[in-house]
Amino acid sequence: MAVPRKKVTRMKRGNRRSADALKPPAYVEDKDSGELRRPHHIDLKSGKYRGRQILEPRNEF
Repeated sequence: MAVPRKKVTRMKRGNRRSADALKPPAYVEDKDSGELRRPHHIDLKSGKYRGRQILEPRNEF
């Protein structure tokens, strides 16, 4: 049977358990296009960020 060689420190144990507290990513509805996007990210459909045109809009067929 496998036996741990050393006691796991509180820091290592806490780092491993910190992943349990992760939340799913948040999404908000874009005011202009109505698409879901991440907060503080460019809307990929319209190509706008904070009212300014950053990328070319996507043409969906």
